[in-house]
Amino acid sequence: MPGIPLHNHNTQYTIKMGSGKFFREIELPQQKPDGDGALFPAVLTPISNTDFTTKAKLSGFEEAIKAHKPWLESLLQKRGAILFRGFPVTSTSDFNDIVEAFGFPEAFYVGGRAPRTQVLGRVYTTNEAPQDKTIPFHHEMAYVPDYPSKLFFFCEEAPLAGGETPIVLSHIIYDKMKEKHPEFVAKLEEYGVTYTKIMTDDNQQSSFTGSGWKSAYMTTDKKVAEERAEKQGTKLEWLENNAVRTITGPVPAVKFDKGSQRKTWFNSLANSYGGPANPELYDPNRAIEIGNGEPLSDEAMADCLRILDEECVAIPWKKGDVMLVNNLMVLHSRKPLITPPRRVLVSLCK
Repeated sequence: MPGIPLHNHNTQYTIKMGSGKFFREIELPQQKPDGDGALFPAVLTPISNTDFTTKAKLSGFEEAIKAHKPWLESLLQKRGAILFRGFPVTSTSDFNDIVEAFGFPEAFYVGGRAPRTQVLGRVYTTNEAPQDKTIPFHHEMAYVPDYPSKLFFFCEEAPLAGGETPIVLSHIIYDKMKEKHPEFVAKLEEYGVTYTKIMTDDNQQSSFTGSGWKSAYMTTDKKVAEERAEKQGTKLEWLENNAVRTITGPVPAVKFDKGSQRKTWFNSLANSYGGPANPELYDPNRAIEIGNGEPLSDEAMADCLRILDEECVAIPWKKGDVMLVNNLMVLHSRKPLITPPRRVLVSLCK
């Protein structure tokens, strides 16, 4: 039941190590078992006798983060994601302060595929594609070598309906795909994948991968863009009208996560896949293939999309929610917004 502390080994650890003074773990109906005897994601609230209801108490939350950072990092590693609910984070500035309190180095969005804008400090808009569209599951920036290891999401305005940010444990997807399509997964592990995309010079706001090359590489100079792309293993082929074809890879589609000691479905296959199994996402400017040049299996990808949907957790946003995601362990997506408003912001960390 919502609001009832969990009585498992994780909760005992919470009370013992982390912070009887600050944090309490609760259950939400959307959570799912993670296979290790705990629920995914972890959900933390202030304990009932802590007055975290006013702006003045934001500094108390920051101090709690700093005091218990090793425990919070351990919890993130065990559970994959932490939702902080009921803390006094009400503005972009508050959110930036919370990100700073954790002290993780900033990861920059060079080579990113999604249109997004800096809001304040380390805070950016999430994908600026129309919010009534689905954004498929992906690990953030899985197509470049220098991807963020952690993501913070912040709900500044909660949707009235829809607009959730579903998350799913990546090792579960790998295990289920290997069980159902062992030959397909073996090819992905052996050859990796190659991503090809055409970028115009301006952002295409109608597409969830619509970043233009000037935005993606943070320059108007083609030579600088080429240098920055090369550092990420991406080749640029210039086309007419200042457009460019980007070819990235082959890059791994499956990774071994040292922290969890598990193989993960670390890719943007669902995000980039277009074809019979997924016609509504098809776009001739987007393409993906196995690193040996073979096309993806439509049957395997149809099952992949289904498994992602079945295994994910989609907790409706509440104003003030902060969600910390381990990008090495967890894929995320976006459900279509049904009833506005919705404003969810992001910060990327190394």
